[in-house]
Amino acid sequence: ASFTISLRKVDNTTVMIKVKPGVSPSCWILIKNGIRSELKIKPGENVTFTFTCSTPEKHFITEIQKNIDCVSGPCPFGDVHLYPPGLPRLNRTYIWDMKASTKAGLELKFSTPGLRQIEPGETCPDSISYNINSCIDKATVNIGTFCRNGSVSRVKLLGGVVMSLHLPWHSPLTTSGFNIANRASIKRLCIIESILKGESSITLMSPNYPLGFPEDELMTWQFVIPSNMRASVFFHNYSLSNCERKEERVEYYIPGSPSNPEVFKLSDSQPANIAGSFNLSLQGCDQDAQNPGILRLLFQVIVQHPQVDENVTHLVDLSKERNMTVTIHFDGWPSHVPLMSEPMCLICKDPRTCDRVLTLVSGAVYRISFLCKDLSQLRITAEKGISCMDIRWCQRKIYSLSVPKAITQLPIRLYKFIWKLLATDLINVEITSPSLKLQQHVPEQRCNTSYSYSIVSATPETELNVGVFCPGGSIEKIQMRNNITISLKAFGKGFINESVRQDLKMSFVPHIKDECTFTVSPNPKSKVYLQTPNWPYGLPPYVSISWFIVVPSKQTARLGFSKDRMGIACETGRAYINIKEETPGAEETVRREDELLPQPRNMYHNFWVNISNCKPVDNTQLTLQFWVTFADKQIDLGIILAVVAGAGVLTAIGLTVCCVKKKKKKTQNPMVGVYNANVNTQMPGKKSLFRKGRHNNESHVYAVIDDAVVYGHLLKESNGSVTPEVDVYRPFDGPIGSLPPSPPPFSFRKDIKRSSNTEKEPPPLMDTDQDTYTFAHQKSGPSEDNGDADEKDKGDTSVPLLENKEQDGLVE
Repeated sequence: ASFTISLRKVDNTTVMIKVKPGVSPSCWILIKNGIRSELKIKPGENVTFTFTCSTPEKHFITEIQKNIDCVSGPCPFGDVHLYPPGLPRLNRTYIWDMKASTKAGLELKFSTPGLRQIEPGETCPDSISYNINSCIDKATVNIGTFCRNGSVSRVKLLGGVVMSLHLPWHSPLTTSGFNIANRASIKRLCIIESILKGESSITLMSPNYPLGFPEDELMTWQFVIPSNMRASVFFHNYSLSNCERKEERVEYYIPGSPSNPEVFKLSDSQPANIAGSFNLSLQGCDQDAQNPGILRLLFQVIVQHPQVDENVTHLVDLSKERNMTVTIHFDGWPSHVPLMSEPMCLICKDPRTCDRVLTLVSGAVYRISFLCKDLSQLRITAEKGISCMDIRWCQRKIYSLSVPKAITQLPIRLYKFIWKLLATDLINVEITSPSLKLQQHVPEQRCNTSYSYSIVSATPETELNVGVFCPGGSIEKIQMRNNITISLKAFGKGFINESVRQDLKMSFVPHIKDECTFTVSPNPKSKVYLQTPNWPYGLPPYVSISWFIVVPSKQTARLGFSKDRMGIACETGRAYINIKEETPGAEETVRREDELLPQPRNMYHNFWVNISNCKPVDNTQLTLQFWVTFADKQIDLGIILAVVAGAGVLTAIGLTVCCVKKKKKKTQNPMVGVYNANVNTQMPGKKSLFRKGRHNNESHVYAVIDDAVVYGHLLKESNGSVTPEVDVYRPFDGPIGSLPPSPPPFSFRKDIKRSSNTEKEPPPLMDTDQDTYTFAHQKSGPSEDNGDADEKDKGDTSVPLLENKEQDGLVE
């Protein structure tokens, strides 16, 4: 096809057809004088040309530049047209270079609907974009890049303007979409007007974003909002420059406000719930010449209908709480962020201070309200810290781990309440649930309550996920070492009613031997399942866990394991299971990781189950589950018969002795004093509990004699101070009581001998549930009597008011 472009001289327009960037020339422009790769048509020229290929849009672009002089001559107010007509179908860029005096700025008005500002690098859906630059003397400031279909209706600029419109080759657009509306003096860089109708959202950026707002400049955004709507401002991204004089700030002019302009720092919470139209200004400062820094701002304005219950306030009294924070947020926070276009659910701590996320701190009283159509999308997450650095101040105190009424009375669902319990190395934590008890959440016995507790024990080296528990079980007490995090997670609306019965208590206790000890008092008619912590990832190396099972006096417990073997291979040390009843002379059942686990057995007294881990080989993990059931004690008929028979034998013996004595009495000789050397002349002492001594019972007889027992004395030095490095289990010989059976010493769990310079091997880090919270030890220091850690809330400093400046309106 042949194209003819005729440019009038008075239009001051130039057309350039150039090779598309990044494309090597393979198509040419054919004119009367020959073939060219580029073509420039100046004002007053008439050129006819054609292309040597059928798809020139793949090879060429067009730039049309028009110079408009609003300084020396009349300014052409009105619509700006796309000139000249008849251009080839190529990607086109129209550039209008409008010269104007700094004393008479230009105002550009955009067709309805207006423009929408986008971030650098973002593209418009229809590939049609506008770029606005302000030219003051020789400096150029990029006001922004915009797409069609937005709320920006007018832009007023100081000095000259360079306006660009980018059209794709297939665009049918025939109008520029803007006009030169006015010429008026302003004393700031620019004014951007945005008209928001109905519920809507707009995102705007400071000029030159993200490179930096010009030094010591002032600009204004004007928001036109229906009087029956409410607007809220949110700063999403900003940075500050290094000021030598003045201070960077934002100012609001809100009709009806008693303190216009209202001055805020960029770090402050910005005004919300603004009724009707308002102005927002950004003021820069004099920057440090050596290190100027960058002032930039990206913010959002949300417009919503006023809520019916916006004047309803809820009292949140945290004045008696210590070291606690309460965060009200939307569902999915912080990983999920609602789209900008969605109607916002705002939480307000006063009528003008609202946000999507609001954090309240202990020691204060709040009156909050909600600008939200549906409160069901809001959640509460709270956190409380309890610490103990000196057991003398903490040991006798009992802390209630219950959700305060200040939280449960709010019309918002509790998502999570976290207690962080911090103590020094020699102080441990004891958790009790006296009335409800706790049930461990296991596959065979799942929790179906409205809330549950996740318990995690943590040190800088190791984290142990103790498990998930809910009320209504058989676990009376859990004792744990290290710092503890307890997370209450609520499910559904039933928590409000069930939370009234919460009875979880906590206290600090002296150091315990095992990593964790459970006291279990099951219901005699129930079957209880218990499993090792850190399920399903396995116990950390060298960790020992104990369970103390209470057996009612008239009951018999039956203990069984869910699998036949531990299922691990040890790289260093040995893994053991110890089972022992709490009764004098009770046998201790011990199994190693390479042995079969005990078969189900009856236990007639309270008993201990202890599981001690080694360092497993490769990725094998120690995970064990066992169960306990109860039955009434049965009296064996054989025992009854044996007792009756024994009684008969004793009766017969008694009768025989009686008869013999009577017979001897009749033939008794006179007493004669004769010395008998075989008679024991010592005073009779207290009879022992066991009448048979060691020399005439079988307590010293071994069923299996270990080599270390036979030859162990040869491994000791002359002073007997060295423990033999042999893999031998030492049976439990300590006192019977509240302590669990002792696992084998660490040195006996090693498979290899250690030299005198052997370093201690730290336990490895363990993967844990992502839904838990961990923390490191705090340094010891002074604390209050109740052991809680104090926390102070520092307020922002005041900001000086802006110097009196002219409020610039837009003049039609």
